[in-house]
Amino acid sequence: MGHVRVNIKITNPNQRDKVVEVTEALVDTGATWTTVPRTLADQLGLETVEQLLAETAAGEVTVDHSFAFIEYDGRRSFSDILISDSYPGVLVGVVTLEGLRLAVDPGSGKLLDAKLLLL
Repeated sequence: MGHVRVNIKITNPNQRDKVVEVTEALVDTGATWTTVPRTLADQLGLETVEQLLAETAAGEVTVDHSFAFIEYDGRRSFSDILISDSYPGVLVGVVTLEGLRLAVDPGSGKLLDAKLLLL
């Protein structure tokens, strides 16, 4: 399938005038939450709620936990965010995709509408 990359906007929910447009964010269906680099979190003024342990390919790391609004193609969702001191890019995790009512089509590598389930 290859890599799926998208253009998104990330907004500080406490300071809505702080918006960053991210080009080529990597959609990672193996990641639970969206991850942003420390420089982007600082630019947005994201508040750290707590520190968490997260499993990476290189082993377990400590990351800061925050929240942000994520926008893709007119869809908006409030999302948990992990702040990384080691990964330089933005990873869009599966919980963010679900919040935006999106899924990855493995055949085409494109984002598709997903149903919102209330079961």
